[in-house]
Amino acid sequence: MIRALKLAFFGLLACSSLAWPQRPSDAEAAAMIGTTRQKAIDYTRSLPDFVCTEIVRRFSYTVRSRTDWSPTDKLTIKLSYFEQKEDHKLMLIDDKPTDKSFESLQGAIGMGEFGAMLRSIFDPALHTAFRWESSKTVRKHRVAVYAYTVSAATSQYLMVTGSPGHIHQAIVGYHGLLDIDSETSEVIHFTYQADGIPKELGLDFALTTVDYDFADVGGRDYLLPARSETEMRSPRLSVRNQMQFRDYRKFSADSSITFDPGK
Repeated sequence: MIRALKLAFFGLLACSSLAWPQRPSDAEAAAMIGTTRQKAIDYTRSLPDFVCTEIVRRFSYTVRSRTDWSPTDKLTIKLSYFEQKEDHKLMLIDDKPTDKSFESLQGAIGMGEFGAMLRSIFDPALHTAFRWESSKTVRKHRVAVYAYTVSAATSQYLMVTGSPGHIHQAIVGYHGLLDIDSETSEVIHFTYQADGIPKELGLDFALTTVDYDFADVGGRDYLLPARSETEMRSPRLSVRNQMQFRDYRKFSADSSITFDPGK
């Protein structure tokens, strides 16, 4: 759904890699995409209901400041995934309790890490174009790297900017890279970058990366987001959000999380 892919603007994983010389045939490349497509489409349905802690460190950079990225704030969020839907509850700002809601936050916010964007990329209705790029080794696993492109005509990627009463929004196309584990056909890292951003949105650039790793939920390992980073630029202001997901646990009606400000 469009809402699940929202990236709003109000007001990278480092790994050891080794080139893999073999280029797959067109049939082999298409077969891997076909298997990965099915896994991506089934991904959200396979996830259990859970809660986790999301830590968001936000940074900004202005042309006039002539300095490097400056910290803006640190957000601690209780993220619940229930019946294939995400819910974000803001708990701390700069390690201090807050009564503000997640929806009221100014600055850059994003959602959809838990399968919405991946499912969108592989949705047959979007007619995504895939192209094999290279192979490498990540954590002793052979990984195939594919480039992909989704056109604005079929995209479900909604970008929103502005302030209450002065909202601008548009559906845009996007492109990126997919790192696919050659043994399991699962995506372990991907990027998506907006294409053709309309001028009225006031943005020149928007890029998100998402890294997956295994996490224990109720005694079983699931491939879940571990880190994510979003960077957006306008002519006068650039923002960067660095997100970490941790402390996964099975969801229950009285699920609670103890927040450690020192982390």
